[in-house]
Amino acid sequence: MTNFDIVPNRRNSNSIKWLRYPKDVLPMWVADMDFPAPGPILKGLHKAVEHGVMGYELATPALKETVAARMDHLYGWKVKPEAVVDVTGIVSGFSVAARIACTPKRGVLMQPPVYNEFHEVKTNLGIPQIDAPLVRHVNGNILSYEIDWDIFERQVKKAGMFLLCNPHNPLGKIFSRKELLRMAEICIKNNVLIVSDEIHSELLLGGNSFTPMARLSSEIAKHTITLIAPSKTFNVPGLFCGFAVIPNGDLRERYQREVHHLRLHVSSMGLYAAQTAFSGQCDGWLNELRRYLTANRDFLVQYVAANMPGVRLTNPDATYLGWLDFTQTKINGSPYEFFLKNAKVAASEGRIFGKEGEGHIRLNFGTSRKLLTQGLEQMRKALTKIK
Repeated sequence: MTNFDIVPNRRNSNSIKWLRYPKDVLPMWVADMDFPAPGPILKGLHKAVEHGVMGYELATPALKETVAARMDHLYGWKVKPEAVVDVTGIVSGFSVAARIACTPKRGVLMQPPVYNEFHEVKTNLGIPQIDAPLVRHVNGNILSYEIDWDIFERQVKKAGMFLLCNPHNPLGKIFSRKELLRMAEICIKNNVLIVSDEIHSELLLGGNSFTPMARLSSEIAKHTITLIAPSKTFNVPGLFCGFAVIPNGDLRERYQREVHHLRLHVSSMGLYAAQTAFSGQCDGWLNELRRYLTANRDFLVQYVAANMPGVRLTNPDATYLGWLDFTQTKINGSPYEFFLKNAKVAASEGRIFGKEGEGHIRLNFGTSRKLLTQGLEQMRKALTKIK
């Protein structure tokens, strides 16, 4: 049994999360967890270090077979090992896809409020960003989001690539099979490449299930690049290793050429960690983690309902990310700035996820219950002092 109530002191490391802000600020922003990686991964990394030679290494056929076997084990998705392309991460993965699919006239379609790095593609590549915002619904103090199909069908015509985030960051939404099928049908009809960021797909909460977009049919798989990584699930994001699963041989060849052109070499430690993570050796740890994160999510939702009048939030299906709306409170201006100054809590500024995030924050609950409680208490006290 893993005791997730005990987390190491990360201020003694090079952690971006813990060193960006002064020592009196509790960081609950960037999407990495405060838990140590699973024992089998750490053991494998120790073994690699003890070998002593840190030379150039490549993704082995065995690793690609392991990734393909993981897709079969989790989803019954039969992926050939040669369809697996190693990349330095999900961000580089979708950036490569945009380079081969988009033009100055046909840009990247996305569904804000969505992962802040999606919004950087337009600037980095000099292509249009095309938004099909998700529609928000409020039930009591719970937020939920759905697709506006009229907007999606209109906007997709301007795109070369649809960048899907599923499960969605920061909303925690898992899109239904019906939604996925309809999005895919519209994209294929308009000759738009589907790139599905599924990095949070194993961080399922409360018994939820997940199906990859490309698993739905061979026709959809032919038009889809699926991006996965062990980084969020097993808390090894700093090792920078991910995978693009591309069943379409012609598309894969174009993609691999661009990866080679950009010299996107994955670190050897990332490859070792991925082999262990996707082998199944860490699945017991992952089941315990899911239970802990589900309890943290439930605690967050219940705490806000009981102690923060006017605050609305998602009840995420997956991820360890809460999305909180403070537009109905007395906060004047950015809630991110308010809580940083008055509660000494650093969340993620909602505006970086799109203009729809104005008045919101993203809160990382992938930490111990003690630290989560401390952060929420500090936020509650700051809210009660508003005149």
